[in-house]
Amino acid sequence: MSDQPQARKISPLKPLLFVLLLAVVIITVRVFHLDQYLEKERLRQFVAGYGVWGPIIYLIIWTLAPPLFLPGLPITLAGGVLFGPFWGVVYTIFGATAGATLAFLVARYLAGDWVAAKLQGTKLASLDQKVAKEGWEIVAFTRLIPIFPFFLLNYAFGLTRIPLSHYVLATFFGMLPVTAAYVYFSANVLDLLQGKFSKELLIGVLLLALVSAIPFIYKKFKAKKGESVEL
Repeated sequence: MSDQPQARKISPLKPLLFVLLLAVVIITVRVFHLDQYLEKERLRQFVAGYGVWGPIIYLIIWTLAPPLFLPGLPITLAGGVLFGPFWGVVYTIFGATAGATLAFLVARYLAGDWVAAKLQGTKLASLDQKVAKEGWEIVAFTRLIPIFPFFLLNYAFGLTRIPLSHYVLATFFGMLPVTAAYVYFSANVLDLLQGKFSKELLIGVLLLALVSAIPFIYKKFKAKKGESVEL
């Protein structure tokens, strides 16, 4: 059996697992009376006390996470909790784009042979052909519709002929809707830990449901046209 990474199937289990994890966190907080330490304004004032270093450290963490294969979702959620819905989105989207760009540059100029070996036998090995045909649109597509792991895509695109500027812009705008939804949700999720279900939290839940539905809607749309979402 090959141990090479393959494309992920678009599955409804991911959002369900996210909801389950959130339920476990809420129960843990309530049982151990941790809610007094998780008041969002108190946390944000604490981070604000570090001045410009708070955002700088967060951006550094996000920039290093993709090249180091660290999961991005916890960092994204932390951005909303610590910086609020507006600045959380700003810092997260710029940090995630910087991290994706760093991995792209590593693959293109420093570790191309290693990345090519890792991609051998996977559908990402032929990504350059798709880029040659569709250009920046395939970058935006793979950011909006998460078929492949985020960190793997960053390296894979570094081996293609796409210009750096096209890659950066398509990555930025392709990730923006999902980033905004997760950050807005996490910026208000502490209300739930306090036993409140605010209007802002409801909007966050609806945004998450919307972005989670995008892959399924797109898949059905392509299926009606007799096309596949596979690369």
